[in-house]
Amino acid sequence: MQECVRSFISQHDKSALLLVDIGVWPFRDLLDKYPNRAKNIGIFEPGTVGLASGLSLSGIVPTVYGISPFIVQRALEQLKLDFAYQGIGGNFIVTGASYDFSSLGYSHYCPEDVATLKLLPGIEILTPGTPLQFKQLWDVCHNNNKPSYFRLTDYCNKHDVEVEFGKASIIKKGTGGTVVVVGECLDSIIEASENLDLSILYYTTIAPFDYETLNRYMVGDKLFVCTPFYEGSLSADILRCLYNKKFIMKECSVPLEIIRNYGSKLDKDRYYGLTSDCLKKQLVEFFCFR
Repeated sequence: MQECVRSFISQHDKSALLLVDIGVWPFRDLLDKYPNRAKNIGIFEPGTVGLASGLSLSGIVPTVYGISPFIVQRALEQLKLDFAYQGIGGNFIVTGASYDFSSLGYSHYCPEDVATLKLLPGIEILTPGTPLQFKQLWDVCHNNNKPSYFRLTDYCNKHDVEVEFGKASIIKKGTGGTVVVVGECLDSIIEASENLDLSILYYTTIAPFDYETLNRYMVGDKLFVCTPFYEGSLSADILRCLYNKKFIMKECSVPLEIIRNYGSKLDKDRYYGLTSDCLKKQLVEFFCFR
C-alpha cells in the first residue's frame, strides 16, 4: 500500500496525502519532500475528509489514510455530503478491518463499515486480501473521479490470487453448492473446503457488486456466504442478483451485536466461527456432505 501511495504522490502534482495521526512514520519522506501536498492533519477525521473534498473540488486527487471506525463513523456525514452528494473523487485507505486492533477495544472495531457505506450511492468499496490485490485494485480506482474506500487488514491471505476491479474471482468450480467469500476470509474457506465439491467465488470489489458472475456460476440451490464484517452486509445484493432463483442461504459473518468478547483477532474469529475448522463443520452440515 505504502509504495502505491508513495508513487502516486511523487509522480502527480495534482495529488495530496492527508494523515490523521496514523501512518506518519512510514510516510515521513513524503511529509518532508512535499510539505504542501502531504500533511498530518491530526486526530480530526471529519475535518480531514472535509478538507479532502475541497482539494478534490479544486482538481487535486486526495488520499486519506486512517483507521476504519474513525473514517467511516466519525466522518460519515462528510463522506455523504462532501463526496457522495458532490459526485467527486478521492481515496480512503483504512486499516483495522473489523477487529484487527483487538486489544484496543470496541472503539477501534468497525464490522459495520461495509453495510454503512453501501447506503451511500457511488462509493466504491474494495476489500483486498493481499498487498498485490490492493495494487491491482488501486491501479484501476485511485484516479477515476469516484470516492474509493480501500478496506485493509493486517491479517492477509496466503493465497494470492489475481483480482479484477468489479469482478469476482472464480477460485474453484464444483457441483455440490456455491460459496461466496470476501477479503481476508479466503484462506479459511479454501482450507475448510478442501476435498469438498464446491464452487468458490471470491469478492474483493463489494461496490459495485458483481451480479453477473454470481448469477452465472451459482451451482445448486444452496449458497454459503462468508464475510469478515457484519452479517447482512451483502444480503440485498445477493437477493437482487438471484431474485429469479429458489435457494437457501447460510451466512457466516460477524453477528449484528456489540463485540464484548476479549482476546486476540484469532480468538474473535474462533468465537464467531470464522476459522477454517469452524467453517469446515458448517460447510459439511449445510451442504450435507458425509
